[in-house]
Amino acid sequence: MDASSDTIAAALLAWYDRHARVLPWRAPPGEPAPDPYRVWLSEVMLQQTTVAAVKSYFAAFTERWPTVADLASAEDGAVMAAWAGLGYYARARNLLACARVVAGMGAFPDTEEGLRQLPGLGAYTAAAVAAIAFGRRAVVVDANVERVVARLFAIATPLPAGRGAIRSAADEITPDARAGDFAQAMMDLGATVCTPRNPSCLLCPLSADCAAYRSTEPARFPVKQAKSARPQRTGHAYWIARGGKVWLVRRQGKGMLAGMRALPDDGWSARGDGSGQGPLAGPWTPGGAVEHGFTHFSLTLNLALYSGSDWASLPREDPAGHGEWWPLDRLEEAGLPTLFAKAARLAQAAGEGECR
Repeated sequence: MDASSDTIAAALLAWYDRHARVLPWRAPPGEPAPDPYRVWLSEVMLQQTTVAAVKSYFAAFTERWPTVADLASAEDGAVMAAWAGLGYYARARNLLACARVVAGMGAFPDTEEGLRQLPGLGAYTAAAVAAIAFGRRAVVVDANVERVVARLFAIATPLPAGRGAIRSAADEITPDARAGDFAQAMMDLGATVCTPRNPSCLLCPLSADCAAYRSTEPARFPVKQAKSARPQRTGHAYWIARGGKVWLVRRQGKGMLAGMRALPDDGWSARGDGSGQGPLAGPWTPGGAVEHGFTHFSLTLNLALYSGSDWASLPREDPAGHGEWWPLDRLEEAGLPTLFAKAARLAQAAGEGECR
């Protein structure tokens, strides 16, 4: 690093020593990293998810599965249920796959290159674990770091094209020593001071070196392209209850919300609307609708409540699809994804707990 880069790293680390966030997966500044398992688990959970949302999940996972070997031996359904509500469920499937590979190896690889070979570890996660868990010099760029660096160097190339320049600039200021602390300091600075809107520049330890601050318009960095509207999809979910139980299906092992328990639906997807065809002929009563945003589309999920006058109107066999009758008083234990948990609450609020 040149003298300016040395100054930036020193100022940031001094700030971090005083202002580091206290988080359950972190060691205090200057202390050895905790178990790599905890670092890795937290980084996977934090992908596209806030610290506030992750804390309770991290505590539950580490209490139930305190080591990577414990997680590796867990049943898929148990892990998916424990993950329910955290979103981006492919992360949970990759989590299990990675845990099983690491358990077979006996330990996590301690280099960025080795970590990249594990299931589900992309460039960011591998760099973060290498730096934080093993003290390796690695360029760690998440959304917070991206914002800090774009402002520090006033990088005006719109995202995503500007990410190459941002990574190169982050590489310039990353020190050889205290790599993990530096990465976490950059994250903390972006989360608490260099915020997306109304950054607290007067409190920032890097303001003297910040080109965006000197421009008087720091909040315009990083420059982002206008977002295109997400497609709007429509589908149905079906509530069928009897004897204090509701019919839940297990979604297919691939694709959206794969392997999760859910209410039956009509086949909606990111590519198109649902068919409107339920698992039974009916009769059905409208139960309202749930709005939900996925990464690449928005969904209006219409709830249909089975309203047959008695169970003689149902076929003797169970509704279509691989599923099970789940006790209504234990519905929270089913691990329904957020979308279907919303629909279930709507059904129960409608007073249609089960067929008459």
